[in-house]
Amino acid sequence: MLHIINKSPFESSSLESCLRVAQPGAAVILIEDGVYAATTAAAQARLHAASGRLRVYALAPDIEARGMQERIATGVELVDFAGFVDLVTSHNTVQSWL
Repeated sequence: MLHIINKSPFESSSLESCLRVAQPGAAVILIEDGVYAATTAAAQARLHAASGRLRVYALAPDIEARGMQERIATGVELVDFAGFVDLVTSHNTVQSWL
């Protein structure tokens, strides 16, 4: 399953809820304001803890638009729009967390 997070961890508990229920082997992609989770200390700790059982991605254009290229957490893989499409098409189920 691919989980899509588009809300900042400062305004929503989407990431926390996602990480709590995501099954091992699932993937999480951070897009839009969700990419802030790839750089904030508290969210980084959660992502790092989950990285053993989940694959974590962030949309590179959204990271770049926010000037955060140099602050990405270890274990977060950046993908471009084509990579995002590949993730969506390679998973049978996609869950957008609102």
